[in-house]
Amino acid sequence: MKKKTVFTSKAYRLKNGTAPLNYMLSSHNTSRSPLLYFDEQTGVNRPLRYARNQKSPFVDEQDGNAILEPIVFEDGMLMVEKANQVLQQFLYYHPGRDKIFEEVNNEKDAAEDVNILEQALEAQIVAKELSLDKLISVSRILIGGNVERYSTAELKRDILLYAKHNPEDFMEVVNDPDLEFDDEIRQFFDEKLLSLRNHNKDVYFNLKGNKKKMLTIPFGEDPYHVVGSYLKTDEGIDIYQGLSKLLNK
Repeated sequence: MKKKTVFTSKAYRLKNGTAPLNYMLSSHNTSRSPLLYFDEQTGVNRPLRYARNQKSPFVDEQDGNAILEPIVFEDGMLMVEKANQVLQQFLYYHPGRDKIFEEVNNEKDAAEDVNILEQALEAQIVAKELSLDKLISVSRILIGGNVERYSTAELKRDILLYAKHNPEDFMEVVNDPDLEFDDEIRQFFDEKLLSLRNHNKDVYFNLKGNKKKMLTIPFGEDPYHVVGSYLKTDEGIDIYQGLSKLLNK
């Protein structure tokens, strides 16, 4: 027995804060603004056109009496009644689907929300159980600055909030096998063993007998990452060991 098709009303929304919230979607193919759907079976780009008095959104399946209507999102939303199947089909084939707009799927939205909430909860549980040493290391990397001036309660509060709002970043840092090493690199700067100069372009030694330039930071790269990578090289390992000894005096 053939399954009966159930027609339903559908809602659509603009994606990622597409502006303006009142937005007119392109509704027909023109030479200046092509609106095409690539048919995988025939290998042909088929022109699209929304006309409520037609049965198909494809121009090659429409007659010559197409009456065009605008498609307008109001306050970022578009409601399409079940009786307007041609518009639902048009939106399904529209090249802007999932780029400019998307169909509202409450079940999918709920699943995504649950995933986000569970990630945040897991991250907060991990943050709550951090040892004091690891709390300080994570804080130095994620929050920055001289974390020793903050109380344990202040650090816990800030890291719990960070874990809640940025769970993926938090978990990446906590699970990083180089966490202690990365923390030590930041301490070299916090304790003034190394310094950034020339608008954070150059790294200099700041030692009693050595004020020389260590290296230049490539454009757009993170200074701590660049220094850490250098100190792991054959050339930099002895420098790292020397700085580490000074730090732990």
